[in-house]
Amino acid sequence: MGPAPSAPARRAFQAAITATAVLAALTLFVSACATGGTGARDEGPAGADAVAGKLSATPMPSAYATPDDVDAVALVKDDPGVAPSVKRALKPCVGDEYPVDVSYGDLTHGTADDVVVNVMTCSDAVGVGSYVYRAAGDGYRNVFRAEESPVYAEIDRGDLVVTKQVYKKDDPVTSPSGENVITYRWTAGRFALEYRTHNEYSGAVDGDAPTTAPN
Repeated sequence: MGPAPSAPARRAFQAAITATAVLAALTLFVSACATGGTGARDEGPAGADAVAGKLSATPMPSAYATPDDVDAVALVKDDPGVAPSVKRALKPCVGDEYPVDVSYGDLTHGTADDVVVNVMTCSDAVGVGSYVYRAAGDGYRNVFRAEESPVYAEIDRGDLVVTKQVYKKDDPVTSPSGENVITYRWTAGRFALEYRTHNEYSGAVDGDAPTTAPN
């Protein structure tokens, strides 16, 4: 089993969907603004557990030789496995800046770094889709997707860590009740679930000190 995701990583995702962190998130992300009008809980037909599978049969074409040159927006738009609702949200919000957060790292032990793409909303920086692309021949293949919003994926010491915030009835989008943190590891050509935790946010400290419970 890999190490548990760090508390700062979980708090960073939580902060990204709060009203007070929106401007900071838009400044820090490479292309961190998103289209308006996309709700926090109405995007994506599938959760991470359902789509953490083997390589798709057809690699998506790519004219880029290294991950640093990958057009992450094109990867998502050209991916037939991405939900139409996510593709509709993937439009520039300011100039040519797209609502994506992109990171590179070794998740699948391939010939090049894998590409992790998070698609977010503009109004509140909520994640509506998270994807992992693996180098394959002259292109990239989608090897993971999670579209149950709000969702955010990141690389943590070689593991894929997916955070999903949890809302109870009447919770505002800025105040989720907790989060599910799911860790995957690349095994036998696919992402296999390693472990998961559920954290309840404490209202007494504005959700900054979650209480971890097994899930």
